[in-house]
Amino acid sequence: LSPSSPLNYSDINSSICLLRGKIYDAMDNRPLATSSYKEALKLDVYCFEAFDLLTSHHMLTAQEEKDFLDSLPLSQQCNEEEDELLHFLFENKLKKYNKPSDMVIPEMVNGLADNLDVVVSLAERHYYNCDFKMCYKLTSMVMVKDPFHANCLPVHIGTLVELSKANELFYLSHKLVDLYPNNPVSWFAVGCYYLMVGHKNEHARRYLSKATTLERTYGPAWIAYGHSFAVESEHDQAMAAYFTAAQLMKGCHLPMLYIGLEYGLTNNSKLAERFFSQALSIAPEDPFVMHEVAVVAFQNGDWKSAEKLFLDAMDKIKAIGNEVAAHITRYDQALEYHRQALVLIPQHASTYSAIGYVHSLMGDFESAIDYFHTALGLKRDDTFSVTMLGHCIEMYIGDTDAYIVAFSLQCYIIHVLSTFVTFVTPVTLNFWLTLRTN
Repeated sequence: LSPSSPLNYSDINSSICLLRGKIYDAMDNRPLATSSYKEALKLDVYCFEAFDLLTSHHMLTAQEEKDFLDSLPLSQQCNEEEDELLHFLFENKLKKYNKPSDMVIPEMVNGLADNLDVVVSLAERHYYNCDFKMCYKLTSMVMVKDPFHANCLPVHIGTLVELSKANELFYLSHKLVDLYPNNPVSWFAVGCYYLMVGHKNEHARRYLSKATTLERTYGPAWIAYGHSFAVESEHDQAMAAYFTAAQLMKGCHLPMLYIGLEYGLTNNSKLAERFFSQALSIAPEDPFVMHEVAVVAFQNGDWKSAEKLFLDAMDKIKAIGNEVAAHITRYDQALEYHRQALVLIPQHASTYSAIGYVHSLMGDFESAIDYFHTALGLKRDDTFSVTMLGHCIEMYIGDTDAYIVAFSLQCYIIHVLSTFVTFVTPVTLNFWLTLRTN
């Protein structure tokens, strides 16, 4: 081809780089695949497929994605209008951890407000902010217009799981299997359904395994596969699945977060801290990771660091109570955080037991007894509440003002280990966290 040919050399080279990247991807050589996709985009910024593969396969961290987008020669290869349009479309594909729900659409491209890809991007933002009802409203609107929108399906499936819409997920998954039996998302949907209904983990693993067989690099299925073992406390098998996901999704912090959680559940705090730190290095602004790092700091007795991390996480999502304030004698502040937690998740036994514990530290045994009774009414086998209720009654009858310090510390640590797992993991172990991966 001559330089005057209709096809530009850079376009041809970009296509070659894209194809080379796909070959490396098929060979599980992610570093070279990543390099090839990035080269394809720099040669031709219109090569959207390369950017989509980089982001959907989580080859880059959130910061690396942002830096790479800023480095693209958009202004050199596009006019002003195309530059703004491409930058907006690329930016919508970036990781959205902690992004605000409001999306600013440039005035020049405001006609895209009803574009389905843009609506899905907005739905993802609501998902990451745990606003599942708004996310469901948006994804449902997309599904009406395009029942098999590829980018919308994983988010919609995750929302159905979060909102416990089992019947709707059952119908969707079977429809997907009938129409797209060779698409991993179809079997992923079936696996999520069986994982959601409970006591069907073996069935879930069977279908999730089929999804990974169809596409070995399908990260959401590997994470959900790990969850199917985690709910049965099969820590080794769960971590094996999470490690596979971590190898496939170098730019995603979720596998590292889950590995850390599993190590924490096996009382291996050092390894848990190591993996939480790796997750934090990948997603330093994610409040869920910040929270888990804070839990480890708390368990290590580093109250100040734990308090700072908890407060930083709360600044991000305003949704997690702060246990640390009680231990450093800020009882009123601790009670306020626990009350906020009750607003977010009413009728939660661990929160009531935590409030009862704070009242016991304040010497208000009568109120403590009431809260422990409430906790036991919600969860009759709550060992901590049973133990503390007995001691509070003894102290109340004996008119004792305070506990023995050593006993208080021991009970409080026991309480933290139980409360943080039961209160937080229903959020951090949700399915996006399984499904952030698209």
